[in-house]
Amino acid sequence: MHSRALVLFSGGQDSTTCLALALSKYDHVETVAFDYGQRHHVELQARLQVLAHIKAQFPQWAGKMGEDHLLDLSVLGQVSETSLTRDMAFKMEESGLPNTFVPGRNLLFLTLAAALAYRRNLEVIVTGVCETDFSGYPDCRDDTMKAMQLALSLGMDKRYLIETPLMWIDKAQTWQLAHQLGGQALVDLIVEDTHTCYLGDRSHRHAWGYGCGECPACVLRARGFERFAAPL
Repeated sequence: MHSRALVLFSGGQDSTTCLALALSKYDHVETVAFDYGQRHHVELQARLQVLAHIKAQFPQWAGKMGEDHLLDLSVLGQVSETSLTRDMAFKMEESGLPNTFVPGRNLLFLTLAAALAYRRNLEVIVTGVCETDFSGYPDCRDDTMKAMQLALSLGMDKRYLIETPLMWIDKAQTWQLAHQLGGQALVDLIVEDTHTCYLGDRSHRHAWGYGCGECPACVLRARGFERFAAPL
């Protein structure tokens, strides 16, 4: 029923896997990213490398790849006092959430993505949020996604599908999904080109890719890769 999708694409492991999945399912796929003053701003450059290499290495997908969009969301950085938008150490807050949580981030991302999808006549919005192997962010939960799908569909008088292919799988299974979609070539691309590290570290190379190896994002990615790569 659906043939046109918009992928929220940061250039990280999760969004790259989601992009590969969308390209395997839909006839036309566009991508969107957001510049919100994140400390790991390097991801915005990394994502262009990922897009170029997917087009070059996967000709079966290249013809499906449509326009890429970058939206300015600097106002989010202005109102967020978090370790992703300020130079501060990572820690847990009294709320029980890590200070990497940027309040309202995914809500704004999805709202702007839906507005873009409306203009571009795209029916599906794909995002890599996850409840299984994540940092506890409330705007990554399945209930939030269902509520946003309903609100956006009603508010724009257009039926959207918010697709969350990683919602119930962990990081090891995300690596496995990438392997199923694009084989070792896609796994290697994710290792070499994608960016996850919250500190924006592209100088330290690990088996799972580049990063500081200590921030929450690196720890999740490394643990998942270790389980994925472990012999049966």
